[in-house]
Amino acid sequence: MRVGLVVVSHSGKLAEGVAEVATQMAPDVTVKAAGGLPDGGIGTDFESVLTAVQEADAGSGVVLLYDLGSAQMTAELAVEALGDPGSAVVVDAPLVEGAIAAAVAAQGGADRAAVAEAASSAGGRAEPAAAEAGQEPSDGATQRTELTLANEVGLHARPAALLVRSIAGLDADVRIKRGDDEADGHSVLALMSLSARKGDTIEVTATGGQAGEAIRRIQALAERNFDE
Repeated sequence: MRVGLVVVSHSGKLAEGVAEVATQMAPDVTVKAAGGLPDGGIGTDFESVLTAVQEADAGSGVVLLYDLGSAQMTAELAVEALGDPGSAVVVDAPLVEGAIAAAVAAQGGADRAAVAEAASSAGGRAEPAAAEAGQEPSDGATQRTELTLANEVGLHARPAALLVRSIAGLDADVRIKRGDDEADGHSVLALMSLSARKGDTIEVTATGGQAGEAIRRIQALAERNFDE
């Protein structure tokens, strides 16, 4: 069972669009849209949000994201009305980026707290190298490889999500580098911010007990063109 998501928006079309994108990134995660008023107008509806939360909960809890302040209030009221309010949490996060990050985390089997954290930390750009950031490398052997992207869209939304999902749960710190930019291999948004296109070469570095397995999985994805 995976954590479910609910997208709360004043616009039905906006909620549905964000939910659609998130579902493309995480096909096994239940993402429900709760946007607009029952008559199609702009606003948020308590009953619609409550129903969406109940439908999204498969047993591992639900994370709710919202667009504007009053949507937050409606989402929080819906959570309070649940039989077990502790089964759901409203997260302050960028709506689109947060939904994508949360969906990918849920797809990888993360618990509700980790999914909520993925959403709230979303929106970052490519990260500096660990040495430049003053970080110590993770324990364990380090392995590296270089890959040339041959798929049409490069390392953008869907391929980035596939990469993150492929290494989820491994004991490995994975870094992807294009030129001078480096990103966390476990972050869809950071990978997308590299703007790696077809024909670009990326360097993959993995450190940890399962570094070799992480490298092999990413190589396999690249060899099959990220299933395009």
